[in-house]
Amino acid sequence: MITVAALYHFTRVPDPEAIIPDLREFATDQGVRGSLLVAKEGINGTIAGSRAAIDAVIRYIKGLPGFDTLDWKESAASEMPFGRLKVRQKREIVTMGQPDVDPTCAVGQYVTPSEWNDLISAPDVAVIDTRNDYEVSIGTFRGAIDPQTDTFRDFPEWWQENKDRFHNKRIAMFCTGGIRCEKSTNYLMGQGIEDVYHLKGGILKYLEEVPEEESLWDGACFVFDERVSVTHGLAEGEHILCRACRRPIEPADMDRPEYEMGVSCHNCLPEHSEADRERFRERQKQIALSAARGESHLSRGQ
Repeated sequence: MITVAALYHFTRVPDPEAIIPDLREFATDQGVRGSLLVAKEGINGTIAGSRAAIDAVIRYIKGLPGFDTLDWKESAASEMPFGRLKVRQKREIVTMGQPDVDPTCAVGQYVTPSEWNDLISAPDVAVIDTRNDYEVSIGTFRGAIDPQTDTFRDFPEWWQENKDRFHNKRIAMFCTGGIRCEKSTNYLMGQGIEDVYHLKGGILKYLEEVPEEESLWDGACFVFDERVSVTHGLAEGEHILCRACRRPIEPADMDRPEYEMGVSCHNCLPEHSEADRERFRERQKQIALSAARGESHLSRGQ
């Protein structure tokens, strides 16, 4: 069984470029795969490997200056969910595009999974899903508002256009693992909203801790690895990934006429030209050839 760790931590990193080579080398030596993003505001990523390897990399990151209180969430995968390891520098570890947003200064009030149901069931609370539209499409909390954003960058604009809807409401926000809410709650506080809450540990922690019979979650939770989705108890979901648009689809969608493995699905067929699809077909051919040789084609990995 493969251990999967989703982690993030906001802290000042004066020189991200200086810590990346050693972090990459250490994680590689442990046989870990996945993605780690390093920026001046902290580290974000999801990694997978053996129990011992994940423990070692977590210890390594916690040993970096400012990361001693690193928090992470774990789940399991039946197979390695990543094709390779990527450790790279980014401007932001989760991109919102708001230079004044700083989660190290202030964030909303954390709400534990055991307390979440009571909060979002209150009549004076508006519940907002801060994830992208394709993530929301396969699962969300009952009654949650879907901003229908393509990317997290779109959230501030959506808020400005819709903020009057939430007059005299407390705001409860959630996302996959909690990182987006660190920024979105700070953003709302900067807009003068005082009663802002967010789900501690995100959907993943809720699905891990709250029994299905008590859950207010409907559907599956999209994850950014080869498992594609998880459900209650963090069991692997049934969704697969369209390799053309990287959106989640259900197994039944493979029977639709728009679906061609690695080339198109019903979501993205109108978005790509025939030239694009020919390029995707060639890529899919190379993936199949690599698989036949027992190799992992890098374009398949996250």
